Amino acid sequence: MRGQQEALHRADAPAPDPGSKLLQVTDLRAGYGDADVLHGLGLSVARGEMVVIVGPNGAGKSTLAKAIFGLINVRSGVISFDGHRIVGLKPSAIVQIGLCYVPQTRNVFANLSVHQNLEVGGYLLKRGDQLARALKRVYGLFPDLWEKRRSRAGTLSGGQRQMLAMGRALMLRPRLLVLDEPSAGLSPRLVDVVFEKIMEINGSGCSILMVEQNARKALAMSDRGYVLDMGKNAVTGSGTELLSDPKVIDLYLGGGSTE
Repeated sequence: MRGQQEALHRADAPAPDPGSKLLQVTDLRAGYGDADVLHGLGLSVARGEMVVIVGPNGAGKSTLAKAIFGLINVRSGVISFDGHRIVGLKPSAIVQIGLCYVPQTRNVFANLSVHQNLEVGGYLLKRGDQLARALKRVYGLFPDLWEKRRSRAGTLSGGQRQMLAMGRALMLRPRLLVLDEPSAGLSPRLVDVVFEKIMEINGSGCSILMVEQNARKALAMSDRGYVLDMGKNAVTGSGTELLSDPKVIDLYLGGGSTE
């Protein structure tokens, strides 16, 4: 799969530039109520890069994604997107500067049709032709959504709902897409389908930051990965390096395919 992703990079977009940081997180402390979950965490995502966050349950992976998107309180530290500090911005403002987030659950409007969900995702597009072009682009990426465009989102399969959630986020052509557990609850076949779409999105030039439970598969398709533990960086490296690191294998990967 990693080879497929590299081919997509070569065909459709410049290779990631490690020196060109799109997202930079430094010494981040954040949590819920009075309790910190993240304790001085740091990471970066370069333009065009796919970065994967893995680690045991409770490590702070989803908390990190929510903190970046302004959904929880950040106590200290810096989050910069394209050189601009975004701590304190509302999610609606963060979307406007090119960063979109797909949560693990409640990520579609179940009572709206597929088409209406996508239209909601394009709410910032000011002209009808812009919306039409965005819809055409998303339906081209996800043909199943075109077939189901009149169906209520609540009737879709798990894989189709995940594709709809990603498609809605892509309506505004974000420069960085943050995905929280996109394979959760999916069958192995659908996991492969969703991951292929994620590689295609990344290959088009959109940077990806993905929190993922299926650690082996996610690292195999990533440029770099971060292993979190207890809200801190435990190990960092390329996807290939982490998959072959004895410490990572022993403590986080084990003999299975998930964290």
